[in-house]
Amino acid sequence: MSYCRQEGKDRIIFATKEDHETPSSAELVADDPDDPYEEQGLILPNGDINWNCPCLGGMASGPCGEQFKSAFSCFHYSTEEIKGSDCVDQFRAMQECMQKYPDLYPQEDENEEKEKSSKDLEATPMEASAAKEKKVSS
Repeated sequence: MSYCRQEGKDRIIFATKEDHETPSSAELVADDPDDPYEEQGLILPNGDINWNCPCLGGMASGPCGEQFKSAFSCFHYSTEEIKGSDCVDQFRAMQECMQKYPDLYPQEDENEEKEKSSKDLEATPMEASAAKEKKVSS
């Protein structure tokens, strides 16, 4: 005997073997092209931002989701000559939030990058100098 019970927001359905032997009578609903939750890219047909777009990589959720939404919305709707130049405060708030969660939002250390590139540049002339010394001593 099959039955159903409600636990909070969940609905639990117990089905018997006989229930599964009967073909389903469910009808599929045609896709609605105006469904805002359907994957339609970053910008919805009405011009709003699709926060469910996979292209955002989940940035709209999580501990800094609200700061991201604020900064991204500001940039998207910005009418300044240099787009987004009026959004510095929102992007700063987002960055400050992300710095509180380094495991979720890893950041490249700019100083490490600068040191690495300067070491690469230093190594090149030294190698060339060493090669010249080898030729002279030969």
